[in-house]
Amino acid sequence: MDNVRSQIIRLGHWLFGYRDSLFPVVFLLLIVTTQPAFPFGSERWDHWMDALGFLIMLTGQGCRALAIGCAQNIRRRGRQKRITARKLIRTGFFAHSRNPLYLGNLLISFGLVVMANSYWWYVVALPGVIGMYWAVVLAEEEFLAKQFGHEYVEYCSKVNRFLPRVAGLRQSLVDSPFDWQRVVRKESQVVCSWVTFAIGVLIWERVRQFGVAARRTEIVLLVLILLAFYVVYGVILCLKRKGMLHAELPAGEGELGKSKQVNT
Repeated sequence: MDNVRSQIIRLGHWLFGYRDSLFPVVFLLLIVTTQPAFPFGSERWDHWMDALGFLIMLTGQGCRALAIGCAQNIRRRGRQKRITARKLIRTGFFAHSRNPLYLGNLLISFGLVVMANSYWWYVVALPGVIGMYWAVVLAEEEFLAKQFGHEYVEYCSKVNRFLPRVAGLRQSLVDSPFDWQRVVRKESQVVCSWVTFAIGVLIWERVRQFGVAARRTEIVLLVLILLAFYVVYGVILCLKRKGMLHAELPAGEGELGKSKQVNT
């Protein structure tokens, strides 16, 4: 078992550096090779599943926003695609879940699978995403245990790996300063990515099930919504470049450089 665990951890270190690029590749492969299905053979149920999936994705984004807004500085991608950390975050949402960002990503991925409602998405994509994050988390835990020793062991004994402890959560969030501009600055790309995937799934469903001609109006509307999101994202990028959303903290002053933030 120790050998298996060590191999999973090695895989996790590798996935840590390439996880952001793996998800779009898998998504495109599934879009090309699989077929959507109506739940219970009903288009109405399919609309309900789409709504449920989108709600789950919003919940995942909420987890990410709460974590990003409360943490002082969470560096993306670690350093040179390797896990690194200077200080352990134990405040805000991190006082209730050790991996709120990965929890958010898992919920976003699950919501996308619910929207697609395809057999292969459930049996291939969802277990694959869960396995990837499990390996990455084990790799991070090994690093943090070596880096912080007893402090991290104590933290693990009090805080769940994923599912947040509800008791005291509101007070923890109130006690931790929240930066909405930081959320916009850091999460705009993430939101743009999963909205692109979600709208892509909705277009894919209509094309595969009915054909472009039969659902042209809906497809055009979805494309226009997506373009509107891109315009908003472009505006945010311009504001970031002009320094209007606050400058980043200097490198090394953040609380956690091990990249608890993931953009898949």
